[in-house]
Amino acid sequence: MGCLHSKTAHLLRSPDHPSSLPDTHKPDPANGDPAAAADPLVPAFKEYGVDELRKATNGFSSECIVSESGEKAPNVVYRGKLDGNRLVAVKRFSKQSWPDAQQFVAEASGVGKLRHKRLVNLIGCSAEGDERLLVAEYMPNDTLSKHLFHWDKKPLPWEMRVRVAYHIAEALDHCNTENRKIYHDLNAYRVLFDEDGDPRLSTFGLMKNSRDGKSYSTNLAYTPPEFLRTGRVIPESVIYSYGTVLLDLLSGKHIPPSHALDLIRGKNVLLLMDSSLEGQYANDDATKLVELASKCLQSEARDRGDIKFLLTAIAPFQKQKEVASHVLMGLPKNTVVVPTMLSPLGKACARMDLTAVHDILLKTGYKDEEGAENELSFQEWTQQVQDMLNTKKFGDIAFRDKDFKNAIEYYSKLVAMISGPSATVFARRAFSYLMNGQAELALRDAMQAQVCIPEWPTAFYLQALALSRLGMETDAQDMLNDGAAFDTKKHNAWRN
Repeated sequence: MGCLHSKTAHLLRSPDHPSSLPDTHKPDPANGDPAAAADPLVPAFKEYGVDELRKATNGFSSECIVSESGEKAPNVVYRGKLDGNRLVAVKRFSKQSWPDAQQFVAEASGVGKLRHKRLVNLIGCSAEGDERLLVAEYMPNDTLSKHLFHWDKKPLPWEMRVRVAYHIAEALDHCNTENRKIYHDLNAYRVLFDEDGDPRLSTFGLMKNSRDGKSYSTNLAYTPPEFLRTGRVIPESVIYSYGTVLLDLLSGKHIPPSHALDLIRGKNVLLLMDSSLEGQYANDDATKLVELASKCLQSEARDRGDIKFLLTAIAPFQKQKEVASHVLMGLPKNTVVVPTMLSPLGKACARMDLTAVHDILLKTGYKDEEGAENELSFQEWTQQVQDMLNTKKFGDIAFRDKDFKNAIEYYSKLVAMISGPSATVFARRAFSYLMNGQAELALRDAMQAQVCIPEWPTAFYLQALALSRLGMETDAQDMLNDGAAFDTKKHNAWRN
């Protein structure tokens, strides 16, 4: 417990080192940058250098391949680790794909603007020489294909299959809302499970497999009829492919739609159902979902319905929404144990609620630094102190207004002006760095705040927040525990 030096002291250098200056290329929420308005836990889309991604994947090592077809896949996906320990999935297109680098980057950037909790969000790309690479969030719990067709211990339960159907419909609905109505080759390989066991739709499918317009790589038996006739994909083609995934979920097998429709027409609906699900569902529910799959698979595109229709149709079948996905799937979950004695700030940091953290830092102000403000105001007659107070004032106004870029600038000037740095200024600048996408600088400032007030819970909680953003979850949990311990100590001191 106590100082962080044993774990991350190598990250600590002067917070006003040149590398700590505000990065003008980062998204700025105060200026209305849409990338910054997205979920702050997901980095803004950026272009990576090929060397950086080569290093992240150990030289595109075969040991890092996570594509289920391995090196035989036309476009191989690797597990990678970027600086800061962020795990990513890197899709490497074949050399013949996307000959026009600018077109590839433009397409990837468009997809990279999407952000949603039901998507595996795209966070970057690279196009240098012959290399065409996409970078997305890493999903540690495999694909729907593996859980449906290649399970080892137990089949995917009924309630989880319904949840997958609904969540994927939600993802497609969001894509539609953002005018991304074409999803290429929707299948069970495109659905992945995150660390919580929640299903997410890969954003890789929002880009063609190659610039030549190829949209489907699966067996022609599963391809929408209009694509076979015209070679074109239309929004209704996505509904057809969704129907094939729904069939997969119901049957536990990859059944060609034509065969499934023959069974449905012959009223042999329950013959389609996965025998391992026996006793988990009502026959009426199964029949209605099979009929829904049948509607999606109509040969005429106009007869299939749309995503909004699917969402409305599937919603009533979710009966255990309160049960966590990892529990339904029987996945081990390294849940964060939140200490019982956490202050409101500690709880906000534990659940990564940045809005609440900002509000609490605002309300707390400089109360934890007894006498600091009085000492400053005592000598207001000197111009130097007046300038210092004005700089602090402008920094506090920017922080209040969530203008984090300017808050960093003013607080940096203030730190350079005062001989005895303020823990609160470091804490506020740490949070501003965090909101500006600079987690490492945020960590350094939170550590400096701890140097100013060694047993200040706020300093530990902000370190936990920054460590989580850097992917260092174990260290983040240690910092939460340390903050909670000092909260308890302070609480007991007040009671005594």
